[in-house]
Amino acid sequence: MRESAVKTNPGRFFEDYRLGEVISHAVPRTVSGGERALYHALYPARHAIYSSDTFAQSCGLPASPLDDLVAFHTVFGKTVPDISLNAIANLGYAEGRWLQPVYPGDTLRASSTVIGLKENSNGTSGVVYVRTRGINQHDVPVLDYVRWVMVRKGRPDAPAPAPVVPKLAPVVAPQDLVLPKGLDFTRYDFAQAGERHRWGDYAVGEQIDHVDGVTVEEAEHMLATRLWQNTAKVHFDATVREDGRRLIYGGHVISLARALSFNGLANAQMIVALNGGAHANPCFAGDTVRAWSEVLDRVETSAPGVGALRLRLVATRGAAFEMRGADGRYLPEVLLDLDYWVLMPV
Repeated sequence: MRESAVKTNPGRFFEDYRLGEVISHAVPRTVSGGERALYHALYPARHAIYSSDTFAQSCGLPASPLDDLVAFHTVFGKTVPDISLNAIANLGYAEGRWLQPVYPGDTLRASSTVIGLKENSNGTSGVVYVRTRGINQHDVPVLDYVRWVMVRKGRPDAPAPAPVVPKLAPVVAPQDLVLPKGLDFTRYDFAQAGERHRWGDYAVGEQIDHVDGVTVEEAEHMLATRLWQNTAKVHFDATVREDGRRLIYGGHVISLARALSFNGLANAQMIVALNGGAHANPCFAGDTVRAWSEVLDRVETSAPGVGALRLRLVATRGAAFEMRGADGRYLPEVLLDLDYWVLMPV
């Protein structure tokens, strides 16, 4: 009997990447109100501009867009089979910008450019840096960000590439924030939004305990990861990790923390930039996630009635406002440290 050709894809390993290569990711996805409903079922998300067409229209938008993190997760999920199928860990983010709102009916696709490679000293893995862009059906970019991932080597004896670590901006400059066309908060309804606090009520250095917590369930995590078509083995296959535990997708923690931040930041309506982020420690089913925020900066914008806040969002299993130990390292309870810009009524 003739031996059949291998048709399955084992995923890329560290030695398979080449600096400067552009990877076009498979399977474009048309998003709908179904993604909105599932997102709001999986996370305690209730920001008004993403929940109500009439509220969004009163803010100058044509309709209620999908949550900004729906766009992020959808684009991120496209990249997984090519970038992080054999990942050990997703390490961080930088230079992320939301370039256009995503509405039900939009079709998203993604491509990534390899901008850095560095083999680890153990010789069994390396870090891959990519810049990913999400594009809609009109060939208009909706999202652009950098992330870096620790990826296994498939052949330990594969030669190490010349190390290239890209120089990344520590923060997206305020003048580079992209404001949604038509956004206008001069008729903003604070009662309908759920809180009275506006841009001018927040001071740089202020810290906010978001009070509430959510215990992560295995079933919800699995549903979420499948929803975003994220195929990374560490999220599904309990035999991949030595401890036999499935790692919770870091984006799941981001969305949980963002949704929890509603209590104290209900008027932080739209995410426009991701300055940096670190998944400080792994999250597993059974962990109870809580969140706190710190105001890092605030700037005016050119849109009527709209200000921008730069926020640090921390997800933790521990106490609020505790993040690093005496050695400067993240405490073991800290799951996420995210630095981002949001838009808020002045």
